[in-house]
Amino acid sequence: MIEFRPETDADWWEVEALLDLCFAPGRTLLSSYRLRDGIPPVRGLSLVARDELGILIGAIRFWPIRVGGLPALLLGPVAVHPTHQGEGLGAGLIREGLAAARAGGWERVMLVGDAPYYNRFGFTKLDDVEMPPPTNPDRVLGQDLVPGAWAGVSGPVMRWDATDY
Repeated sequence: MIEFRPETDADWWEVEALLDLCFAPGRTLLSSYRLRDGIPPVRGLSLVARDELGILIGAIRFWPIRVGGLPALLLGPVAVHPTHQGEGLGAGLIREGLAAARAGGWERVMLVGDAPYYNRFGFTKLDDVEMPPPTNPDRVLGQDLVPGAWAGVSGPVMRWDATDY
């Protein structure tokens, strides 16, 4: 039995340890981390997955950003403990997180990731959105949480001002 629930402050260090395990040691040097510095993940959307013993086995985080002056979510990272990879847990976290984002009134979400993986969740390439370098533009993907939400949105991805949140 796997339980998905919103991440709390008490989960922070366990999630960080999972991210360290799942990703390269230099993960915090990625441009997406500059957008997250000093900004907490969005409460209620960032989720953890725990097994029947209460052990953390997965996590997903969403961060507030601005694109072309409009609010958006930055999805990532998504992490699944190596002993549970290939079980569909990452897909479950993504689906649950996107549903919570829609229910929370967010209109658009983006990420930097592998298009063949994320296309199955409805993500497509964002041609006119510019992530800070160094980011491969082919990996900048988005999804409308409200129909047409990305239409006409262009420009650089900017940090969310801490006073906005």
